[in-house]
Amino acid sequence: MASAFAWGFVGGSSLILGGLIALLTPLNRRLLGLIMAFGAGVLISAVAYDLVAEARETTVGDDGIALGLACGALVFFIGDTLIDRMGGDNRKRSDGSQADGSPLAIVLGIVLDGIPESATLGIGLLNGEGVGIALLAAIFISNIPEAIAATAGLSAGGWSRGRLLGLWTLVAFVSGLAAAAGYVLLDDASPAAIAFVLAFAAGAILTMLADTMMPEAFQHGGKIVGLATTVGFGLAFALTGFE
Repeated sequence: MASAFAWGFVGGSSLILGGLIALLTPLNRRLLGLIMAFGAGVLISAVAYDLVAEARETTVGDDGIALGLACGALVFFIGDTLIDRMGGDNRKRSDGSQADGSPLAIVLGIVLDGIPESATLGIGLLNGEGVGIALLAAIFISNIPEAIAATAGLSAGGWSRGRLLGLWTLVAFVSGLAAAAGYVLLDDASPAAIAFVLAFAAGAILTMLADTMMPEAFQHGGKIVGLATTVGFGLAFALTGFE
């Protein structure tokens, strides 16, 4: 469990790094959009080759995988909708519109975005092969542009540096807890149950990407974000060769 927590925290720690980058070296919005697109491509590759592919290898038949994808997408969509109505809908924007939202809703939304991917790190330790390099890299890399965008917006909305760094440290800690929970709760689970949870996480991550990360990337980066997304996807796919 301690190892799962540590890996989850490592994956989430890039949020702190992204926050520091935004505070110390402000980026123009076009570059930020390209970075976000790159991170989205990395996560899409991880969903395809680490989560869904592993889920299919873990169980027989695709019914559980399809159900997991659907449930993950619906649960994230419902949770995200509720948080949006509470005032957290602009949590990842870089234009300072967070000033009109609820701080609690913003924090809850950021935590919601990170839980599915972190939990899968703990699940990956159950087979005794260690954490997947590609998945860990995908989570670490994709967190950076998310944190940069959100930090820029929250800072413009009046959040202090200490408050921002405290937020990202909290989310990194929660990411560690999510990874530990994935490891402990599924320690004795059947292959079908593990496949369902992996697919559930994949559905939630894909929904998050389409709802928050990719629209923001396109808004700031323009059509070239398609190329950046493909580069991120290709890099993450290449990393699967080291596993």
